[in-house]
Amino acid sequence: MSQTQGKVLVTGASGYIAGFIIQALVRDGWQVRGTIRNLARAAEVRATLGLPDLELVACDLMSDAGWAEAMAGIDHVQHIASPIPAGEPKNPDDLIIPAREGALRALRFAHAAGVKRVVMTSSMAAIAYGHGDGHTPFTEADWSNVNSLDAYAYIKSKTLAERAARDWMTANGKGMEYVSINPAAVLGPVLGADFSTSLEVVKKLLDGALPGLPNLGFGVVDVRDVADLHVRAMTEPGLDGERFIAQGRFLRMREVAEVLQAGLGSQARRVPSRGLPNWLLKLLANFDATVKMVVPELGRRREASAAHALQRLGWKTRDEKTTILDCANSLIEKGLVKA
Repeated sequence: MSQTQGKVLVTGASGYIAGFIIQALVRDGWQVRGTIRNLARAAEVRATLGLPDLELVACDLMSDAGWAEAMAGIDHVQHIASPIPAGEPKNPDDLIIPAREGALRALRFAHAAGVKRVVMTSSMAAIAYGHGDGHTPFTEADWSNVNSLDAYAYIKSKTLAERAARDWMTANGKGMEYVSINPAAVLGPVLGADFSTSLEVVKKLLDGALPGLPNLGFGVVDVRDVADLHVRAMTEPGLDGERFIAQGRFLRMREVAEVLQAGLGSQARRVPSRGLPNWLLKLLANFDATVKMVVPELGRRREASAAHALQRLGWKTRDEKTTILDCANSLIEKGLVKA
């Protein structure tokens, strides 16, 4: 591996997106150091990524311990770590505070260490909520309204964390650059059992957990393309303060189901074909925390434009059928779903 590119710190190295970013950086010749909360998982993370020599250090979003050491000798930071819930927390601060404080902690220690640029994973959650039904397509100029009724805890956490990061950079970040990436629903192949909540959509369709197809939809982006955008945003000159939406087509659940049925044959035998009434999804939400989180999305359409990433960085996401089928096949091959 080349040692000439420089050294990158990737926070939340055990996470879904972070894993693909680490692999992409290593392929490109960067030295990589990753943070995880507990070093007891170090061997597992290295094995999952196929990187037996990956340097890992312990850091927590809510503690200063270890951050100065983690930043030592680092040229660039990919700040990916942020809490992602399986369901709506009883107290929104359980998500909001770690997301915001973790971002500020990463920026503070990066600046003190002389880091050149921080690329932070934000989300479409920080852009597309609280605008009513007629506001499309969303662009990087939009911000979610955290006081709206559809701004649940995760929406608030991503919005407030990115706003706090940008405010901190304006006040304190002289000499260091900052870029945010705002992905939609991230799908694609999995590296191990620690994958994003967004993949639950494909998993629940494959294993028959849903008796029908609810009137839900989401923008789709491939995890490999999200990783590619993070790397481009780290290396392209002149991007300080930029924000990049990472989203391809907006798909309804019916369209996702049709892709699975057409591409998987008998392995998609549990994927439903009929619609699911809104009232029944709301009933199921009483027994499934993941389902409960998406009930407010019934009937909503959140189109977004990734034209800025294409024009500025030459980035685009691959065909959504490839993304969905690679996701499904990966879940099946790794035994994470019984099709």
